[in-house]
Amino acid sequence: MNHVAEVLLFHHAQGLTPGCLAFADELRAAGHIVHVPDLYDGKTFADLDQGVRYAKEVGFSTIGERGRLAADGLSNELVYAGFSLGAMPAQELAQTRPGCKGALLFSAAFPASEFSASWPPGVPLQIHMMEDDPWGAEDLPAARDLVATIERGELFLYPGNRHLFADSSLPDYDEHAAELLIERVLKFLDRVD
Repeated sequence: MNHVAEVLLFHHAQGLTPGCLAFADELRAAGHIVHVPDLYDGKTFADLDQGVRYAKEVGFSTIGERGRLAADGLSNELVYAGFSLGAMPAQELAQTRPGCKGALLFSAAFPASEFSASWPPGVPLQIHMMEDDPWGAEDLPAARDLVATIERGELFLYPGNRHLFADSSLPDYDEHAAELLIERVLKFLDRVD
């Protein structure tokens, strides 16, 4: 029997799209428990720029607060995961909420100093990005620095320049890269303590 992980998965700037929900369902199909809060109160955006504008209007601190509230009432022993904008609350919770079992960041990463002094000891991290993603230009150096300082840190780079390549409902979707990402994520979840 496979290990069951409990995952708190945060959507990207375009909102809780059918592709985000399908991704969560793939993890559930493998036997994991997945929570997918809506940080946008039901709003979704057809275009990434519109979604980013909305996130700026709401305020990144408000998005972060909604992420923290989504974790309230859940076990502390979670794996935090997030796509792009959702990597922000995922990484913050992984670094600041006791009991974290692991973190999965898709298409984004932040310097550890953004949320606390350092990454929590023993907490595994997996980051997935496309090599030439223009949205990830600032995030890639942070991703490299993070995994270099973490004993159980992994960075997977995929060929291409798409940003939300694992969301099957968006034009950025790359089936081959997304399948490889899911395979690696499932291996990661099977290994979390």
